This record gives sequence, structure tokens and C-alpha cells, in this order.
Amino acid sequence: MSDSDSQLDRYSRQMRFPPIGEPGQRALREATALVCGCGALGSVLANTLARAGVGKLRIVDRDFLELNNLQRQVLYDENDVAEGLPKAVAAAAKLQRINSEIEIEPIVADVDCENILSLIDGADVVVDGTDNFETRFLVNDASLRTGVPWVYGGCIGAEGQSMTILPGDTACLRCLHPDAPPPGSTPTCDAAGILGPIINVIASIQACEAIKILSGNRAAVSRALAIVELWDNRLRHVKLDKLRAAAQCPACRGEEFPWLDGQKGSQTAVLCGRNAVQLSFAERKQINLDHLAEQLNGVGQVARNAYLLRLEVDEYRLTVFPDGRAIIQGTEEIAEAKTVYAKYIGS
Repeated sequence: MSDSDSQLDRYSRQMRFPPIGEPGQRALREATALVCGCGALGSVLANTLARAGVGKLRIVDRDFLELNNLQRQVLYDENDVAEGLPKAVAAAAKLQRINSEIEIEPIVADVDCENILSLIDGADVVVDGTDNFETRFLVNDASLRTGVPWVYGGCIGAEGQSMTILPGDTACLRCLHPDAPPPGSTPTCDAAGILGPIINVIASIQACEAIKILSGNRAAVSRALAIVELWDNRLRHVKLDKLRAAAQCPACRGEEFPWLDGQKGSQTAVLCGRNAVQLSFAERKQINLDHLAEQLNGVGQVARNAYLLRLEVDEYRLTVFPDGRAIIQGTEEIAEAKTVYAKYIGS
């Protein structure tokens, strides 16, 4: 048995499924998937794709781990939380132990219009593990411009949705939702909560769609919006075959990409369920975290690792990343968060 055949042997049960077979498994091994967000959905997606043998996973996430993540974010454990690791870094370490034969590229970053094209470069599919519509509309624009397919997923409470976008072939996210919903118009996990099982169901649907694409089974990709409500065990498929033509979507039909071009989208975000605000900046100045730790010594409780600095002062917790981005916990008011940042980190 050759080394190549030996490596494929771990996927023998998967290869016995006729639509995959050995050709499909070899195609998976040569493929690259961009996992955009590695929280609840993203951790299940990354775990499933790594175990399926996708040759390279590029995992991008802006956030770090907290104890309440463990209820639904399956890749992580209490040790990861105690170490204060960014999710992308903790995920990569865990996945490398699960499958040492694939390449894992962790990137600690906020996905925005400035970096999305470089992140998607070389990817064969993008899977959606994000928690906000701004990033999803940005990914949708980038997918349509580059031709790289992506798989949308979202959950709230006990309900979730998934939809696969094949540029030039299927309806896109803007066909379904012409614009991002206004702030406060849709439920959040703060109000509605979230159950772990719905995360696993929707992420599994997404992962299977990605596997179809990467294994050469594009014709098997769903052309419908899948809606799952687990509490009452309701499943629906909404056919989208005619939506692309009927919607006259400015993205699909007019090649207008305002999210990718930076015309839409904010640089701040209130983080769902966290009592926190993320602040990011158009001109990203690198911060010397060692120097900042020295400056903040005596101001409050400071913790530092290779990826971030954390300051606890008064009722706030500030987590600062080397690119200047920060998460301010203790408020959901953007103006207040900016004031706290300016006070302790600088304008």
C-alpha cells in the first residue's frame, strides 16, 4: 500500500458512499475551504470538514473564548477558555490533533472589505460561521465577484436556516434579502437564546453542501432554502429556482457590490449575547502589546498572551488585539465603548 493509499484509508467509510468514492476523496484532499467565523456554527463546520479530509482549512475569527461558549461551540474546552486563546488559534490546535495530515491556517482577524478578497483567494468554497448579516453580505459580494461558492447558515433559538450560493447559477443572499435588516428588527441570542442542537443540525447541512462542492458533486447541491425548527420538529424547504430571475438582484444581475466596495458596513459591532462592543478602525495601526501592558500596569488587572492583551478596570473588560481592534465588555453602547477605548488605549 502506498503512502497515498494509506492516508486515504482513514476515510474508507466515507469513500464507500458511492457519490464520494476514491475520486471524490482525492478531490477533497486537494481542496481548500475558508471557514468564516469559528464560533458555534464555525466550530462544527471546521470539525466536520477536517474529519472529512478537506486538505486545507483557512479559519478566520475575530474573537476569543469565554466560558459561555462551551454550551454550543464543540471544538473548545475549559483549558482553552482558561488560556484566553483566540478561537481561531484554539481551533487550529484541536483540529491538528484530530487530523495531522491536513493543513490548518488560523487567522485572528475581523473579516472586512479590506481583507476578504485575500482571505478568499485560493479557496474552493466558503462556509458561513459568522453571527451577523454585515459579514454575510460582504461574503456574498466577494463570492459573486470571485466565483467562489459559499454556504450560508444562521440560527436563533431552536430554529436555523441554510442556503448554498453557486455564483452565476443559483440565487444569492441578496436575492433572498435585498438588504441587511435594520438594527433591532430581528431577534438576537440575547432575547431568544440559542440551543446547541440546532447549531449542530444547521452546520451539518452546511458541511454536507461544502463536501458536495469540493468532491465534484456540484449537481447534488441544494437549490432550496432549508429551514429547521427543532423544538417542534418542523422541516421546510423553500424552492429558490425562480428567485434569481424574479428578484432582478443588483448583485447577481447588476454586479453591484456595495459591501465589498466599502460603501456599506460599519466598523463597530454590538456582539450578540456578550454585553460587548467590538471596535475596529479603517487605518489599522499595529499596537505593541508589551509596551501597552507596561503603560497599563497599575491601571487595572492586565493579562497578556501572544495574541491579545486584556485589561479589567472598573466595570469593563478590554480585550485588545495587535491590529488595534478591541472588544469592550460591560456595555452595549457604541459611544460608551469608544470613550472607554480612548481613555485607556488612546484615540
